[in-house]
Amino acid sequence: MGELSREAVVTRDLRFAYPDGSEVLRGVHLRVTCGERVAIVGPNGAGKSTLLRHVIGLLRAQSGVLHVMGYEVVPANYRAVRRRVGYVFQDPDDQLFSPSVLEDVAFGPLHMGLPHDEIASRVDRALEAVGLTGLDHRSPQRLSEGEKRRVAVATVLSYDPDILVLDEPTADLDPKNRRRLIELLGRMNRTLLIATHDLDLAWELCERVVLLRGGLVVADGPARRLLADAELLQANDLELPLLLQGRNCDRPTS
Repeated sequence: MGELSREAVVTRDLRFAYPDGSEVLRGVHLRVTCGERVAIVGPNGAGKSTLLRHVIGLLRAQSGVLHVMGYEVVPANYRAVRRRVGYVFQDPDDQLFSPSVLEDVAFGPLHMGLPHDEIASRVDRALEAVGLTGLDHRSPQRLSEGEKRRVAVATVLSYDPDILVLDEPTADLDPKNRRRLIELLGRMNRTLLIATHDLDLAWELCERVVLLRGGLVVADGPARRLLADAELLQANDLELPLLLQGRNCDRPTS
């Protein structure tokens, strides 16, 4: 079933509350087609990161339905789902735990039971893709923040997922490394699901934006239309992308 699906992510009435009773997802409906690049935006506390953690099975909804590449995201399917989803954490230090870059990037293929030659080839390709060839024996903790972020991306590229899920990928990056990361993601030929406050990234990289507020989808449509709607953004505690500020963008563009 999963191999034939053309729908990367489907949620219906997804609901989740943390143990303290805080209801973070209050009936999320979302459908992402394979190959789409979708930005999940919204104010703090909207449920963006919580939603992404459900996609990989790090959290489990109290009710509703969630399918990823045709598989229902339930414990019996976690292994299959996680082979198809690459999750990049907001803080790369949460993802990099080995003594060397090589060991971190090889971790996924190694646990897939691949032959040594194939693992080495995948590591080389992943590091080349993120522009870090030659750093395989460096300690991740001695890299710059931008390099760490790219290594984190390489750790998921090495097992060739169908979907790349990123939580605030440009947070804490300087302009040069932010630009490098955006260009890297722009070259990716796979489904992207990105939770971000960086609306300029969403404008440049994604064709679609889903706006969350209070655990609900309040808008879903073309990025260039929603992100140019100053009234919609202001009503949801967001601002126009910097590249649009100062222009007459009060009306959505077609």
